[in-house]
Amino acid sequence: MTSPLLPVILCGGSGTRLWPLSRETYPKQFLALGGDGVSMLQDTAKRLDGVAPHIPQAAPIVVCNSEHRFLAAQQLQEAGISGARLVLEPVGRNTAPALTLAALVADPHAVLLAMPADHVMTDVAQLHGAVQTAWELAKGGAMVTFGIVANRPETGYGYIQKAQAIDGCNAFAIQSFAEKPSLELAQAYVESGNYFWNSGLFMVRADQWLKAMAALQPQMLQACRAAIEQSSRDLDFIRPHGDTFAACPSDSIDYAVMEHLPGNKALGIPARVVPLDAGWSDLGAWDALWDVLPHDAQGNAHTGQTLAIDTRDSLLFSETCLVAAVGVDNLVIVETPDAILVADKRKTQDVKKIVAELKVQKRSLASTHRKVHRPWGWYDSIDSGERFQVKRIVVNPGAQLSLQMHHHRAEHWIVVKGTAQVTNGDKTFLLAENESTFISLGYTHRLANPGKVPLEIIEVQSGSYLGEDDIVRFEDTYGRAPQPVASP
Repeated sequence: MTSPLLPVILCGGSGTRLWPLSRETYPKQFLALGGDGVSMLQDTAKRLDGVAPHIPQAAPIVVCNSEHRFLAAQQLQEAGISGARLVLEPVGRNTAPALTLAALVADPHAVLLAMPADHVMTDVAQLHGAVQTAWELAKGGAMVTFGIVANRPETGYGYIQKAQAIDGCNAFAIQSFAEKPSLELAQAYVESGNYFWNSGLFMVRADQWLKAMAALQPQMLQACRAAIEQSSRDLDFIRPHGDTFAACPSDSIDYAVMEHLPGNKALGIPARVVPLDAGWSDLGAWDALWDVLPHDAQGNAHTGQTLAIDTRDSLLFSETCLVAAVGVDNLVIVETPDAILVADKRKTQDVKKIVAELKVQKRSLASTHRKVHRPWGWYDSIDSGERFQVKRIVVNPGAQLSLQMHHHRAEHWIVVKGTAQVTNGDKTFLLAENESTFISLGYTHRLANPGKVPLEIIEVQSGSYLGEDDIVRFEDTYGRAPQPVASP
């Protein structure tokens, strides 16, 4: 009986504490925060490359929000990950249901390694060693978590108390779990040497996970099983039934299962913790990013165009323009094309309050960037005013927009790079670089990229209403529902 290692990448979450870079439509797991162009999802998917020759490894299962499906698929393709299956959650229900969906579509004997897509590990060799130890335990029936070797008292993490050592390997039985402690209690935990930070990484055989769910969370298992049985599949996407999955209780892997295992002899699933000292961070907020980035002599971390004078222990993050700081300490300064954040580095957990207030005010900055990603590519709203809007549009090779029409606006397209295939009314033709066309109000039209390089155009819209909801779709490659006609 083989027990292949099957990565299960948990790719949900909105990352509100990393606003304005992370937003609902493009959350932190899809961002390249290290400045190397590699997103956190891509880094997670590649993290197990070369883990051990003797461990068979299956292509990953990625559990993500259905709205992010094309973004996740594209990033996996760009990272060279082939054969991945994407399980699309119609609604978020936390990590226990997400892992259950993955277990239901996996080989029962596969060893699942649940990995959040938004973690950082700077020492992959240490991770590989811990994974090898955990795989041996998990294929034998144990449920394993990874305990981060605590190097400081930390009140933002949960803790795992170890019990007796397991013979023959660097692992321990689990005595108990502890919630996020006070500073004094965290200090006592670290000084005792008996506690690890709870990493949120878990390894368990698929059939053992389902056994635990049947005993501990039968309602959750029933809802997930029914959602998979009624699921639809297209390409590499697995779509659990929406209404059925929405009825599933919401809970984390820790609370739903892991914390019930120590001392539960009747269930017969040993709980184990493997120490992990791999430069781990969950990048929960901007101060965590400051921790993992390189620092200058004054303790500042820099990304993008930045300049710091008489400034210490600060994070300067720029996407489009120079960010300069003079005479400040312990600040986080983040610039994006449409928002700037300035925060005390000790208060970065409260950035989520900004997002909450933006939602109360019904401002789109809470959820979307100026640059908006679509299944076919992306667009960036460069400028706008009364009765006009200018967009930069990039269409991926072989991709096309929906066949559509607008009731309230006309469009002028200028090709900057690549070749455009244009449908304009009853005509279809090609445009090369520096050529243009005009789409009259009410005309059916489509933009496609028949070439092998990205197509880039400038679109100038004019009309009485320029909202994105003024789209009537007649045909769409990506299965998006027709949008209602706007009534400004």
